[in-house]
Amino acid sequence: MNPTLRDLCLHQAWADAEHWRAYEAHPAALRDPKLLERLHHIHQVQRMFLRAVEGASGQPAPPTRVEDFASPAALKDYAREHHVRALPLLDELSEARLAEPIVLPWFPDPTVRITALDALAQATMHSHYHRGQNAVRLRELGGEPPLTDLIVWIWKGRPAARWP
Repeated sequence: MNPTLRDLCLHQAWADAEHWRAYEAHPAALRDPKLLERLHHIHQVQRMFLRAVEGASGQPAPPTRVEDFASPAALKDYAREHHVRALPLLDELSEARLAEPIVLPWFPDPTVRITALDALAQATMHSHYHRGQNAVRLRELGGEPPLTDLIVWIWKGRPAARWP
């Protein structure tokens, strides 16, 4: 697999776990509807892009709502389950498979056609964008967001995700 994309995906899992640790350290965060909605959105979109890359582009991931999760812990399990499932699948993706076009069925006409590599890169960038929004929200709520820039992950030796 493309080593840069692999790093972005591993970083995404690590950064998600670090953010969950920060939210759990500040309980008000996990009672905040804005933060929870964005967390749900991040993790659902990650699943949608992975499913499209897996070849299920005609069948998007079943939609969920934040209300479908009995607790923030259940939403965290949903997030962790995605990463636990996704990372081994990423190892199986050849350069040829990453270059193949896929269809994103959730985009309106005209249909978006991108490569599998583009889709996975978009998922990591999309997650990064919304983690930044949640970091600001956590600070507004009195919490301390973790430093999860890619360069920090590299500096720390590319640690694996440690889910709280």
